[in-house]
Amino acid sequence: MSTRLANACGLTALVLAACQMNSDQIAEEARDNVLLAEWTGPYGGVPAFDRMNLAALEPALEAGMALQLAEIEAIANNPQAPTFENTIVAMERAGRELDRVFSYWGIWSSNMSTPEFREIQGEMAPKLSEFQSRITQNEKLFERVRAVYESEEIASRSPDEKRLTWLVYNGFARNGATLEGAAKERYAEINKRLAALHTEFGNNVLADEEGYVTYLDESQLGGLSDSFIEAARAAASARGEEGKYAITNTRSSMAPFLTFSDERDLRKQVWTNYYSRGDNGDEHDNNAIIAEILQLRHERVGLLGYDNYASWRLEDRMAKTPERAFELMKAVWPAALGRVEEEVADMQAIADAEGAGIKIAPWDYRYYAEKVRRAKYDLDSDEVKQYLQLDKLREAMFFVAGELFRFEFTPVPEGSVPVFQEDVSVWEVTHKDDGSHIGLWYLDPYARPGKRSGAWATSYRSHETFDGKTNVLSSNNSNFIKGAPGEPVLISWSDAETLFHEFGHALHFLSSNVAYPTLNGGVRDYTEFQSQLLERWLLTDQVINNYLVHCETGEPIPAALVEKIKNSATFNQGFDTTEYLASALVDMAFHTTDPAGIDPDAFERETLAKLDMPEEIVMRHRTPHFGHIFSGEGYSSGYYGYMWADVLTSDASEAFEEAPGGFYDRDLAKKLVDNLFAVRNAVDPVEAYRAFRGRDARIEALMRDRGFPLPGEAGASPAGMKK
Repeated sequence: MSTRLANACGLTALVLAACQMNSDQIAEEARDNVLLAEWTGPYGGVPAFDRMNLAALEPALEAGMALQLAEIEAIANNPQAPTFENTIVAMERAGRELDRVFSYWGIWSSNMSTPEFREIQGEMAPKLSEFQSRITQNEKLFERVRAVYESEEIASRSPDEKRLTWLVYNGFARNGATLEGAAKERYAEINKRLAALHTEFGNNVLADEEGYVTYLDESQLGGLSDSFIEAARAAASARGEEGKYAITNTRSSMAPFLTFSDERDLRKQVWTNYYSRGDNGDEHDNNAIIAEILQLRHERVGLLGYDNYASWRLEDRMAKTPERAFELMKAVWPAALGRVEEEVADMQAIADAEGAGIKIAPWDYRYYAEKVRRAKYDLDSDEVKQYLQLDKLREAMFFVAGELFRFEFTPVPEGSVPVFQEDVSVWEVTHKDDGSHIGLWYLDPYARPGKRSGAWATSYRSHETFDGKTNVLSSNNSNFIKGAPGEPVLISWSDAETLFHEFGHALHFLSSNVAYPTLNGGVRDYTEFQSQLLERWLLTDQVINNYLVHCETGEPIPAALVEKIKNSATFNQGFDTTEYLASALVDMAFHTTDPAGIDPDAFERETLAKLDMPEEIVMRHRTPHFGHIFSGEGYSSGYYGYMWADVLTSDASEAFEEAPGGFYDRDLAKKLVDNLFAVRNAVDPVEAYRAFRGRDARIEALMRDRGFPLPGEAGASPAGMKK
């Protein structure tokens, strides 16, 4: 099943009726709907973001599903014997109209959500799930896919065509196609209900992000930088609160406030608002939803014969089993706890010396960690921030992409490409060596009401060549606080790393050289590797010397300050690693446990207690707002994947450190792009990494990166990794 089919999800009576219509008639009616219409204009056609109309969404979804089902039925009932071309390739070609609708859906869902959209989303989610089930449970279609998968024809096909066929077959077999009778019906019912629950979960979190804003007056700004104060003033003004300062309930606002604010009571309030999202015992509380999601997931994989959800989920990922994922995490966990103990002791000593009369609490950790950073490394995060201008960092990313990928980014003429919001900017991406057009890159950098928190990358159109080459439409999205007109937007070092990280995803999209849409997908515990790796270029001399310049003087960042940054590279790794691993371990525990009668809040507390979780730290994503695993299934029992990918990242970084040209070594960069970016999912990730490195990744590289002691030699290494 193609990634387009996997991204769609159900079917309504209206669509069922539409399926009886002539497909030409449906297409004729669909042509008047802007969300279904073919993309026109420059660069191979672009989405009509300037003409998005929410009233057109539901009819577009209905018509798009009907058109795709008509195509699927034609494939399933083809009187000719099944072949790669008339079955697998035909499925890759199906659903173009619905693809276009989902590009707009993604904007409403992530960048510009409204109560009106959420109502449509809640109504359509189970219908979309029903639609997907009609495809994955189409017996005639699956038999054709199985016939091709088992045929002699496939033996003579190219490696990428063999992998495509396996991915399509596996997508059916792992999603209920082999079930019969009542089990098949129940599987579809569960998917339908889960789609509604995932949507409700995400909307509840967004409601709490929008509903809990902390407003300050001038007497409560102690410790905060001028740039942060100005951004908070602008955020309050945008909400009609003139003369006040808004601390919004998002990570990009919460983290710097907890780091610098001298007001301990306010730090506690902001911390509580953020970590209580979805857990306030009101109409937006997610605990009952989580319990039902876990029970339904467990029941569903039980129909397929699996002991637990994680065993099903990890079967086709690099880790293969929950045990191997646990093994990696537990190899790192003791070292992380040991480092937290040291960090808390350092912080408590400073608090005692100041006569604060407190015991370090979670809302104190960032604040006193910053004091320790200054004391140990004479490093002031706010001083560093003066050299981290958003626009300059964007230019730095373009430079890195030019050196490694040979990409060049040029702003498109104003007004030539429609955008969905005035702050969105667009660049054309071309190849520096031959000038060939690769695609477009959209950037939506600022926070606003209705935009989900965090940072992410997505693509509106992926590379393919089987029906003629298509150009890529990629995007990056962040939640930086927009400053006053003409003022530079200054961000933290952590946010700068995130900016590079998400740009790595965009480069993964743009560098694709695969023939078929499905091969643009990825294995979740591997696809984070490429983006994590790109973070390493932020600290290269070429970036430091040319793009990290003072926001007022324009002077490059002093060498002494750079040295302090490098010396403190492993600072606070106890906090960073523990808050992340706690979330990953709880995720895996949820999905390897029989969830009958589960109380999510109690389960979270009990699991963390068994892990000896330090009381001064909480999970990076507490269960009631853990959107990675409960607003969908992309990362469910897969949040460990960031650390799995981090092992690959650390190991690959050492390859660049050892290369003659360092991080800009042309030969190694080409090997990186050819083997780890361009192939996407056309090659098994284990084999792809070996082609780049000449061996498996080694966990010692991760431990060295974090300044942790190396793990003991007892026990087997995780799959695809060596000790």
